Amino acid sequence: MQKKIELYLSPEAAYNELLLKQEIIKHLQLQDDTNVFFRINKRSIDARSHRVKIRLELIISTEQPLPEPDIHFEYPDVRQKKTVLIAGCGPAGMFAALRLIELGYKPVILERGKDVRSRRRDLAKINKEHIVNPDSNYCFGEGGAGTYSDGKLYTRSKKRGDVRRILEILVFHGAKQDILIDTHPHIGTNKLPNVVANMRQRILNAGGEIHFEKKVTDIELSFGEVKKIITHDGDSFQGIGLILATGHSARDIYELLDRKKIYMQAKPFALGVRIEHPQALIDEIQYHCKDRGPYLPAASYSLVEQIEYNGKKNGVFSFCMCPGGFIVPAATAQKEIVVNGMSPSRRDSPFSNSGIVVAVAPEDLHMYSKYDKFSCLEFQREIEHHAWIAGGSTQTAPAQRMVDFVQKKISTTTLNTSYQPGLRSADMREVLPPFIYEPLAKAFVIFGKKMKGYFTNEAQVIGVESRTSSAVLIPRDKQTLEHIYIKRLFPCGEGAGYAGGIVSAAIDGERCAEKIVELYG
Repeated sequence: MQKKIELYLSPEAAYNELLLKQEIIKHLQLQDDTNVFFRINKRSIDARSHRVKIRLELIISTEQPLPEPDIHFEYPDVRQKKTVLIAGCGPAGMFAALRLIELGYKPVILERGKDVRSRRRDLAKINKEHIVNPDSNYCFGEGGAGTYSDGKLYTRSKKRGDVRRILEILVFHGAKQDILIDTHPHIGTNKLPNVVANMRQRILNAGGEIHFEKKVTDIELSFGEVKKIITHDGDSFQGIGLILATGHSARDIYELLDRKKIYMQAKPFALGVRIEHPQALIDEIQYHCKDRGPYLPAASYSLVEQIEYNGKKNGVFSFCMCPGGFIVPAATAQKEIVVNGMSPSRRDSPFSNSGIVVAVAPEDLHMYSKYDKFSCLEFQREIEHHAWIAGGSTQTAPAQRMVDFVQKKISTTTLNTSYQPGLRSADMREVLPPFIYEPLAKAFVIFGKKMKGYFTNEAQVIGVESRTSSAVLIPRDKQTLEHIYIKRLFPCGEGAGYAGGIVSAAIDGERCAEKIVELYG
């Protein structure tokens, strides 16, 4: 007979199998020599008190060993089946492809960037030589932006689809089973490329196609329907429809849609900076101790505050927090600075970083109203260019110590950093407009009261964190997921404005695959 129990244990007891078994026996008031079999169902950290506990939900049996979860998916041969086109090989595109194969359709993915291994050379060039390849970088290429920027899997999009299914597909393709039990699952940027490569091979083995370094440059329409898509080298592709999953940084795709008179809207997003602390300091604040020890993971945090500026309240919040991580250059063009965060699977960097960003709505950008649907996009682009100038017109990023930032003082020196291209001391007021800068400055002081020690000159502000989400919305019907005016066009994932991370993008990719089959299969 199986039984579900919940325990709050010390980190040592929670992560040591022998001690955990003893705690289970004690909790169930069994004899010490009783056979106990268990499986962890859920695991989370409770750091609310001064003694950090690990909350475990366990399935227990005293009769026989518990079977491991049976994770298996069938991907039939689809070589001779109907074709569906997918633009973009990020999580939305790859999960859409796998779902199409399950449903008996042949996916053809067109990806402007390179495969996951070949991307590494271009990432090295950004970090070491400050050279940005506009088609192969931290945003573009197989696996999308998430592959080399962390692999965090936490999502609030549980009403949109089956999160567990997405995690199981990742496990089926090589991710650790821990992601099925941890409250904030994470694969790690050193592990995720292998998972992505396995997913690619699965698609190819089933008869799907993936074309790398194939940039979509035209969409041929006829009577309000997608007929074919054309790539930069003149090749054309046809299918029963197009899933547009090009990511939040594919600005040329928005320009293409505009030329084709395909309706879009400006979309709210968030913009700010990335803050970097010593990880030991965040551990001390969150875990209430000088040394977290060998069992607790690098501590994270989540912060949010409503800040008033010029009579309007805007949210200021942490975004993509990376404990034990690195800050990376996420620019997609040469004359811009964009920063993002990532963590390896062990989260063992001496640095902690997080985006701290301010919500931006189209109505906040009166001076950009002439750009209409591209008002937020043009604001985003201009701020990134200002950061490039302030950083010295290379991929060196502008930076300021946190207290200096608030006090409007240029820092005499910058701190050691995980950001490989390096930092340049700058006045961030030259980069950020007052309606971004002032709420950030106020929020840092408030965050320092919420987390004693957070507001310090031992932390530094690095600019700019601007690609939090798409600044353009490609509207679609809520029921069919098809563009509201163009048939056989399915805007999908982060680039269309319908996702905010690996899992939510994957869910959206699956939904679009199901709808295109339902409508046109």
